[in-house]
Amino acid sequence: MPAMPDGTPAPAAVRKERKVSLKTDEITTILGKGSEFEGKLNFEGTLQIEGVFNGEILSDSVLVVGEGARVSAEINVGTVVINGEVRGNVRAKNSVEIRKPGRLYGNIVTPSLFIEQGVIFDGNCKMDNIDKAKPPFPPRVDEKKEGPAEKKEG
Repeated sequence: MPAMPDGTPAPAAVRKERKVSLKTDEITTILGKGSEFEGKLNFEGTLQIEGVFNGEILSDSVLVVGEGARVSAEINVGTVVINGEVRGNVRAKNSVEIRKPGRLYGNIVTPSLFIEQGVIFDGNCKMDNIDKAKPPFPPRVDEKKEGPAEKKEG
C-alpha cells in the first residue's frame, strides 16, 4: 500500500490507480525482447511489444508497449498503454495511458488520457470526442446554461 512521506498510509484518492485490466491470457500477440520489426502492422486482440518496432501500427484493439521496448511509429489504435519508449504520434479511439517508466515523444489525440507521475511526455494532446463522452458528474447549478436574466423592476 502506498504511504505518505511520514509513513502513514496514503489517502484513498492517492492510492487509487486506474489500470487497463490485462491478463496474460488476453494478450494475443507478442513482439518479444530482442526482436525487431519494421513496416506496417495491423492486428486484432491485444499486442504487446517488448522489442523494437519502426513504422506504422493500426488497430481498433489494445497496444501495450512494454518496459524496455522502443517504438518509433505513427500509432492509430483503440487503446494504448505505454510503459516503454514511443516516438511518434498516437491516436487512440478509447484511451492513452502512460505508465512509469514510460516515455512518449509525440502528439496524442484521444478522448481519455492517463499520465502516471514520473513519466516523460513531450508533445501536445488534443482531447478528441469529448463532447460525445458522458460527463462523470452532473453540472453544478451555477454552470448550467440559463437564458439572459430578466431585469425586475420594483
